[in-house]
Amino acid sequence: MKGLSKLEKQWVLYDVGNSAFVMLCTTIIPIYFKNIATAEGISLADSTAYLSYALSVCTILVALMGPVFGTLADTKGYKKPMFASFFVIGVMGCLSLAIPKEWLAFLVVLVIAKTTYSMSLIFYDSMLADVTTDERMDMVSSHGYAWGYIGSCIPFTACLLLILFAEKLGISAVTATMISFGITGIWWFAVTIPLLKNYEQKHWVEVKKNPVRESFVRLKNVLFKINKDKKVLYFLAAFFFYIDGVYTIIDLATSYGKDVGIDDTHLLLALLLTQIVAFPCSLLFGKFSAKFKSEKLIKVCILGYLGIALFALQLDRAWEFWFLAVCVAVFQGAIQALSRSYFARIIPKENSSEYFGFYDIFGKGAAFMGTMLMGISTQLSGSSRTGVGMLAVMFIIGFFLFGKTEKLGRA
Repeated sequence: MKGLSKLEKQWVLYDVGNSAFVMLCTTIIPIYFKNIATAEGISLADSTAYLSYALSVCTILVALMGPVFGTLADTKGYKKPMFASFFVIGVMGCLSLAIPKEWLAFLVVLVIAKTTYSMSLIFYDSMLADVTTDERMDMVSSHGYAWGYIGSCIPFTACLLLILFAEKLGISAVTATMISFGITGIWWFAVTIPLLKNYEQKHWVEVKKNPVRESFVRLKNVLFKINKDKKVLYFLAAFFFYIDGVYTIIDLATSYGKDVGIDDTHLLLALLLTQIVAFPCSLLFGKFSAKFKSEKLIKVCILGYLGIALFALQLDRAWEFWFLAVCVAVFQGAIQALSRSYFARIIPKENSSEYFGFYDIFGKGAAFMGTMLMGISTQLSGSSRTGVGMLAVMFIIGFFLFGKTEKLGRA
């Protein structure tokens, strides 16, 4: 983390912590859930659909709560405790995943954990304006995703080795997976402590007599401002479509790979490779942002993901999944980091949480459409490939709308 201030490093550490949970959700959890569901007589296509529906519920909840809590968090002294509350509930949800033994109960706990994790990101992302300057945002945001990828490999490698060598250790794979939930939750909590201790809110609106009611008034005003600000409006519309595909691929890659016949070991190792390759690629795009316009780099990433979706349509061999994992790694961190910092620059800093509440609706909340389309099309057609085809269309629409944002001038 050379070149970062102490506070910037502590902010980056939350990416290191929560990325371990994301890694768990995209690798071990889908396999664990599908094995539970299969044992209860649920078909592979149906278990993929049910997991998709659960993820859709998460995004609906974030879409409903995000703007309200985000607006409230912009009040002086509110952001840090609200961040801490959702973060702690998320960690407890992660630890509690070891408790349910039935597939439906497991999904309920997963929804709670993923929803609170996503809510914590609204406040975390908006902290970017407090911990650094406009000129450093692309670089710091890229460091967050980069170190998040490589940092998440530490607990994930421990979890993976535990699962792969469970029999030699004298425990079952199920027990090893349950222990993995604990390892991830503890890691997430431990690396976030420095940020909780030292973060201070620098941009805010003053406390009102009725802050909750006032937050709804400000929410209405932000909606009006967004509607009037064509640059923000077009960006959010484009972001809705292209990031929808990104998050759906992240959430369901393992499940899709299992559906087309890739074995569990190949899936887990390939996605571990994704994290390792994503580390230098995220930093590289962060450096590119100093030489090239952010808009150009984001468009390159969208086209990259379009190619990934098209390639995935014919995927049926292990080496193809490995190749796809590397391709995802090249663009995954960059498109998220550049989008986050780009948005942070074009919005009012004193209303950053309010705006990031909407950013999360159009971002992680947008994945509702992707996961729901994936679930419905998979059940109707009996094949996950149909849903992947729908994701390619999302990237095309996102690219077209982002082109309109670019014409409105640089952020």
